[in-house]
Amino acid sequence: MADHEKPHRARVLFLCTHNSARSQMAEGLLRHLGGLGFEAHSAGTEATSVRPEAVASMHEIGIDIGEQKSKPLAPFLTEQFDYVITVCKAASEACPLFPGTTRRLHWPVDDPSAVDGAAATREAAFTSARNELRRRIEEELLSRDSKA
Repeated sequence: MADHEKPHRARVLFLCTHNSARSQMAEGLLRHLGGLGFEAHSAGTEATSVRPEAVASMHEIGIDIGEQKSKPLAPFLTEQFDYVITVCKAASEACPLFPGTTRRLHWPVDDPSAVDGAAATREAAFTSARNELRRRIEEELLSRDSKA
């Protein structure tokens, strides 16, 4: 490989409705776990702000997403991705086609932001969502990429 050629990094877009929790955690997880093999992004059909509970949940496992911003989907519509992964039903139903996208996946993860109750109950919901996203990334992206 010539010095000017770079190895292909799989481009991944995680898509959710508000880009406030699940898609943000998935972006941070893939950046951390995927190393140089992946380029992770996230967006929302309606961008809002990153939930502090998502930031705290990721901090628990040593991943800082505190500087990530909620982003709208529109700027990504003309970009090419190897994977577009929706993490909620509404985003899956609203997800447009992306040019050249090789894989579109749907990972239905319960919305931790929708959980009411005591702080411990809400924290458990974010932990559960984070752990489910990590499992799916490891099993469906990282192991697939290493077999390619």
